[in-house]
Order: sequence, then structure tokens, then C-alpha cells
Amino acid sequence: MTKGEQIYRLMEELFPICRSITGDGVRQTFQKLKEICPSLKTYEIPTGTKVFDWEIPKEWNIRDAYVEDSQGRRVIDFRENNLHVVGYSHPMDKTISLPELKKMIHTYPKLPDAVPYVTSYYKEASGFCMSQNRMNELEDGNYHAVIDSELKDGSLTYGDILIPGESEQEILFSTYICHPSMANNELSGPCTAIYLAQHLARTAHKYTYRFVFVPETIGSIAYINRNFDQLKKNVAAGYNLSCLGDDRTYTCVSTRYGNTLSDRAAELVLRHRFPQYNHYPFLNRGSDERQYNMPGVDIPVCGLYRSKSNEYEQYHTSLDNMDFVSAGALGDSFQFLLDLVFVLEHNAVYKNLCLCEPQLGKRGLYPKTSSRGSSKANGAFKTIDFLAYADGTNDLISIANTIQMPFSDVFDIAQRLAETGLIEKL
Repeated sequence: MTKGEQIYRLMEELFPICRSITGDGVRQTFQKLKEICPSLKTYEIPTGTKVFDWEIPKEWNIRDAYVEDSQGRRVIDFRENNLHVVGYSHPMDKTISLPELKKMIHTYPKLPDAVPYVTSYYKEASGFCMSQNRMNELEDGNYHAVIDSELKDGSLTYGDILIPGESEQEILFSTYICHPSMANNELSGPCTAIYLAQHLARTAHKYTYRFVFVPETIGSIAYINRNFDQLKKNVAAGYNLSCLGDDRTYTCVSTRYGNTLSDRAAELVLRHRFPQYNHYPFLNRGSDERQYNMPGVDIPVCGLYRSKSNEYEQYHTSLDNMDFVSAGALGDSFQFLLDLVFVLEHNAVYKNLCLCEPQLGKRGLYPKTSSRGSSKANGAFKTIDFLAYADGTNDLISIANTIQMPFSDVFDIAQRLAETGLIEKL
């Protein structure tokens, strides 16, 4: 089974679970993720706890919800699709007229066959969601509307994995785990991340790797609040992972000023692997990268997506289902993250130890014969280009960008030159 197929199968298992920013659906999801990577630890933050300017809300759980017509037929059924209920709906059980019911129903007319995803986390509300076409079919009469839910003093659940490396400096991967049945927008991020963590836990590496699984917004705020000093001290680069399962191009959302190691590494890999990738400045941020980059926090986290959140029409609807993602796309996203890790692990600063151009031929780095254009054709020209910028101030990412080569090729040049004693790592 390929890695993409493994990720896809995990997503299929998790897809039916009703997740929210709190509740048993989140805990159930974490139990499944722990089977992939047992070093995943979970934590609970009690309702009412202050986290910077926010407060942990009441815990929400739901058992069932439906709307029955006068014949007892369910025209809305939570068990059919958990998007049919507005997230954090308060309990209800009453008989109402069709006009009253329609006031409680959310649709998305632009996609008339789709059920929209709607929440009301921080304001008391109860409601249902359904497709516009199905709502148009509702007949006059009375309806029985039931939401069997509970809001209580409980806790918010989050998780993390810390994989030690040679250095205490960290690479952060953050993803969210709070949406109900949506495949690309929700499950592709944590399911890809957990397999990446599993892989890194089995290998040696320079950096320490931190994987964070949180409910979006409130969860990342809470995590930063609880781990602020460690994150500020140690995170060298970071990425928020979301929407990694569709077959479209890749997207990178910059850090606030777009000039960090996180930005440079991601854009280098994307530029050479996916030349048509989309680049957005921080002003077009989409997810929890916005919390990590806020002033005073200043943790350099880029957003990595395929189709960016809110930029594809299936986003936040029932059409973001398992048919919208593919094992091939998930496997490719996993490989992209491995390539990114390779760049971060092997990036370094080198200094040229030779005045003027060295004689590459006697070191086996130049062909025995020379003719017009031969140095460019055989790569010797790129070796000289490398040496021209290996001045002790440029790292390999900068040199790769300057001489327009994939990082792996630049790394190979550095290895060969270091072996001959022409450069040294600083």
C-alpha cells in the first residue's frame, strides 16, 4: 500500500466522526491518530480558562438531530450527514410551521445540491443546514425539529508530538482537528501530518520536530498560550497544514513579511517541483498561520495547501467529501513535505577557501576536454556559480535560488566541494 493510500484509508475511517472545537468527536479522532503514532500526547483545558484574550468555551456534544414532516419522515437527518446541524446548536424539541423552520435552515444557493457547513461557537443558536434544492421541495405543514445535544462545563482537547533531534531548534507542523465530515479542508491536514510524524520518529535528524493538532483558532491560541516560551525560543521554521488532498496545484501563504527560513525553504521546493504553484501574501492568510505570526508571537509559520481554504467551490460544504480527494494527491503532498524536510535538514552556510576560481579539472570536477559551451552542458559552470556565492554569508537555499537550481543539486555540489577541501561549512 502506498503512503497516499494509507493516508486516504485513515481519512475514510475518520470521515464519519462529528468533530467540533470541543467534544468526544475530537477525542475519538485522537484515539485513531495515536494508533499511527503512539507518541501523540493529548491534553485538556477546562471550560472558562483564559487564553490571552479568549476563553475556553463550554464543551459541545451531539447525539442526534432531525426534522420530521407530518408523516414522520425525516427531511433532515444528522445521522445521514453531520453537516445537517449548525455546529454548537443548543438542544431543542418542538413542532414548528414551515415558515418558522425555514428561518432556522441555512443553504448555499450557489451550489444548490450542497449542504453548507455552519457554526455558532460563541453565540447561542440552534439551526439546521440542507441543500437549497431539498429545501425547495419541503411542503407546507408542521414539522418536528429535534436537536439532542449538550453544552456543559467540560474541556478543549488538543494534542502534540515532540520528536527530538540533535538540536533543540525546532521545525513546527501545525494542523487543525475540529471540522465534521469534510475531507480536504479537515482530514487531509492531520492525516498527512500524523504519517509524517510517524516517518520522522523512525529516522535520525538535525532538528527537533513538533507536531501540533488543535481545533482551529481557539486551539492554536490556547497552544501558544501554554507553550509560548518554548515556541519563541526554539522554533526555527513552521508550517500550518491544510487542504492537502485535492489534485490541483499547491499554495503557500507567506509569514507576515515573507522573508523567513520557512518562506524561503517552502518556496524553493515549490518553485522547482510545482512551477505553477500559487503564492499568497500574509494579507490573504487562511488558517492558523495567522495566530503564530501575530505581533509579539512572531513564530515564523507559513500556510501550506493545495487548493487554499475558501478558494475552491466545494470548501465548507458536503461536496468536500472523499470523492474530492485522491490517494495520489495525498501521496504527492506527503512527498512534498519530505522534500521540504530534506531542505531544512541539509541547509547550511559554506565558505569558499580558494582565491580566484579553483582548478576543478585536477579534482575531477571538470571534463578532460573543453569546447564552446561544454562547461555549461556538463555542470562545471554551475559549480563555479556555487563557489561565487559561497562567501560565508549565503546558505544553500539562497544559493539555490540565486543560481536557479533545485536544492538537491546544490547540496550535491556542496558535498563534492567539501570533500575536495575547496569549501568549509560554517
